[in-house]
Amino acid sequence: MNPPRKLHIKSYGCQMNVYDAQRMVDTLAPEGFVETPTVEDADLVILNTCHIREKASEKVYSELGRLRRLKQEAARNGKRMNIAVAGCVAQAEGEEIIRRAPVVDVVVGPQSYHYLPQLLEHAKSTGRALETDFPVEDKFGFLPPPRPEAIRARGISSFVTVQEGCDKFCTFCVVPYTRGTEVSRPVTKIIDDVLRLADNGVREITVIGQNVNAYHGEGPDGRTWSLGRLLHALAEIPGIVRLRYSTSHPRDVDDTLIAAHRDVPAVMPFVHLPVQSGSDRILAAMNRRHTADDYRRVIERFRLASQNVAFSSDFIVGFPGETEEDFRATLALVTQIGYAGAYSFKYSSRPGTPAADIQETISAAEMDERLTRLQEVIDSQQSAFNRAAIGKTVDVLFERSARNAGQIVGRTVYLQPAHVMASPDLIGQVLPVRIESLERYSLLGQLVPSSNERSMPPAASRMASAQATNSQMTTGA
Repeated sequence: MNPPRKLHIKSYGCQMNVYDAQRMVDTLAPEGFVETPTVEDADLVILNTCHIREKASEKVYSELGRLRRLKQEAARNGKRMNIAVAGCVAQAEGEEIIRRAPVVDVVVGPQSYHYLPQLLEHAKSTGRALETDFPVEDKFGFLPPPRPEAIRARGISSFVTVQEGCDKFCTFCVVPYTRGTEVSRPVTKIIDDVLRLADNGVREITVIGQNVNAYHGEGPDGRTWSLGRLLHALAEIPGIVRLRYSTSHPRDVDDTLIAAHRDVPAVMPFVHLPVQSGSDRILAAMNRRHTADDYRRVIERFRLASQNVAFSSDFIVGFPGETEEDFRATLALVTQIGYAGAYSFKYSSRPGTPAADIQETISAAEMDERLTRLQEVIDSQQSAFNRAAIGKTVDVLFERSARNAGQIVGRTVYLQPAHVMASPDLIGQVLPVRIESLERYSLLGQLVPSSNERSMPPAASRMASAQATNSQMTTGA
């Protein structure tokens, strides 16, 4: 029996890449590969790349230079190390990667990684393998399901892709060119995935897509289902206690999604809704196809449906042609909405996108200054949002043991990390925690005992707590 081959994957960028990396592991497991956290031990190294941010491809080539030395060292020791580049940089650069970095054995785009076993075999016989076409068939139909032990090892929260690609063609974005146009998976396939995850201890699902609320998959009734209707169905799966989704576009927020936030307790009241700019002039130049007031009205619809909803967003600073007046409109929007958190970036040109041809560039110094001002406002809002939790009792889904001995850590409904002193037997449960203090971005608190436990002597209280824990863990509650 051959010993297992070791696989090391380094992922960059978005949640979709995290999910794709896991599915690559699942695809290669039947070929005898097991994951290793140490790149030096690997028989196969995969760089799962992202092409959204500045100098993304150059970072990949820099990493390939380091891997070239490791591959040469492995060869001197009589070992073969294969190197693959996957993801959006692979899709965008294609043969250029092999030309610039001959150390690479396989280049595969994000829609074709189900071919990895065949590509590795092809590279073994011919020296190189390249696959960056958009296949006609759905890759999800070819991916093997994750093994139960792999699911359990990944924890109680999991991503599930329900939609890929984007039809919006924002002028700054490469997604339509690297991920293709919008495709939604059938409802029954998604439910099968979530059932398998729930059966193996997953309690929280984040459904993901490049434009997830544009979901329009075929339902079991033969009709097209929206994201809101899908969330209703997933909430019925035993064991799933929390549902999230990311990333959304303001134009695709429909009434069924708003209703899901009102009617489905499992849908978390935390919405990531990128706006990019508060200036209508810049939004038009970005081809966002909504105005700042359109965005404000969408926010208001959520708030009318769920009073406790909070928001995060994405912002681009220094888009070509952005004036100080445009930037002040962004600051005004942020101040008016009030975010629990947000991601902000300096504009970086992506080759092949329409915005790359715009000549009205903003100086690096001006972009730095504006980004600092924006981040100061966002950070102050996030800090205020976190401080508001002190003294309150909040529900926490516990995920894992913390770094500090005796602590476990989980997440609030707003994705805030919360630490308590408690047994790891509570991992996988949602329990009330009274928040006592704040340490950077983490909440610190204590478990709130049940009314029965409060009335018992300490020893009896501990026994009742242990019995309840054992009962809940046995039944999968």
